[in-house]
Amino acid sequence: MEKLPALSHLCFTFFLYNFATFVTIPVMVDVIMSAVCPGKDECSLAIYLSGFQQATIGLGSLVIMPLVGNLSDKYGRKALLTVPMTLTIIPLAILAYSRTRSFFYAYYVLKILTSMFCEGSVHCLSLAYVADNVPEGRRASAFGILSGIGSCAFVCGTLSTRFLSTASTFQVATAMAILSAVYMRIFLPDSIINDNLSTPIISKRKLDGIVNPDESDKKMQMFKTMPSIEDMLALLKSSLTFSQAAIVSFFSNLADVGLHASLLYYLKARFHFNKDQFADLMVITGVAGTISQLLFMPILVPVLGEERLLSIGLFFNCAHMIFYSIAWSFWVPYAAAVFSLFYVFSQPCIRSIVSKQVGPCEQGKAQGFISGIGSFANVASPLVFSPLTALFLSERAPFYFPGFSIMCVGFASMIAFVQSLMIRAIAPISSQRVGNCNYMEA
Repeated sequence: MEKLPALSHLCFTFFLYNFATFVTIPVMVDVIMSAVCPGKDECSLAIYLSGFQQATIGLGSLVIMPLVGNLSDKYGRKALLTVPMTLTIIPLAILAYSRTRSFFYAYYVLKILTSMFCEGSVHCLSLAYVADNVPEGRRASAFGILSGIGSCAFVCGTLSTRFLSTASTFQVATAMAILSAVYMRIFLPDSIINDNLSTPIISKRKLDGIVNPDESDKKMQMFKTMPSIEDMLALLKSSLTFSQAAIVSFFSNLADVGLHASLLYYLKARFHFNKDQFADLMVITGVAGTISQLLFMPILVPVLGEERLLSIGLFFNCAHMIFYSIAWSFWVPYAAAVFSLFYVFSQPCIRSIVSKQVGPCEQGKAQGFISGIGSFANVASPLVFSPLTALFLSERAPFYFPGFSIMCVGFASMIAFVQSLMIRAIAPISSQRVGNCNYMEA
């Protein structure tokens, strides 16, 4: 119970940050289309630009995510949270000022550069923070609640977009991003596992210009703690369950990123959706997901177990993608969105399964590694699905099937589902590694 105030501050920070990022999603397709292809409902250039952006961000995140998680084990979650939450403000502020073609391309470049660090960092570090403060037996429910907070922010953000102009949307997003960073710095207590080895990244002595004689040794120690390829492979081989969860995470993220990169352009070309219809669809998804994660998941995890709940979530994730791909009327996407009642189980379950396979001082490294796997999927997915989407939404399609790329995305999700059936529940091994935190080389 003594950890409750810290977790409540984390949840509120997480809500504010996610609100700032989600509130812009329904309007981004219209902003991109008006900047590069004004007056059109189908534009291959816009799809390729979005795919290139996502792939480049994923490539940067692939390197950064394990590093961020590992450094947070050393320097604390709060110090590492400050950087992505601050950088997120910059591209939002550009579109809050103007959305003309020149400002859009300035946003586009800065979004790529900042998101290499920001994409997934806040989520990864928040999960590690929760793992620091919640016992193993309750982590799946805690991760589900944190995801529910994110879904709630998704609902509030997309619902707000329904009543805001495009200009006001980015102004609100910028203000909320600033508020989240300020709130986190003021109210969130730090969470450091190994106090003896942890040092603030920016200390008062550094600001005063005082150089410690051991400064170079500490810098060398920091670089030694940065994860290498060998460290990542060792983590992957640490248990069969961990490696299976990593495979599931890759294909699940491959499918999710492919869907998000294709769906809005598909709906705009197929049914002429605009920001209001996008917002309505996202509100349905978010409300169903929030109810499921906050109410159903804490009840179902003790009864069914994380492994079985993971398979259920992935099955419905695959099903809802296939429904999108064969949508024959404008109401079908709304019906498919209700499936989020079930498919939202998958990500919290993966994170909880992974969390139980490592020790307390490896939580950041493990969550960073899984986020890195997701970033690798972010690279691969746009390279495969963006050209496919552009082809089948154009007049050059080899046959008429506008949702073909989304059908292929559903097949990727099916692979994750099949792999999840092979994961077997085993006793958590993280408690066996508690001692490792206190015997690291200083």
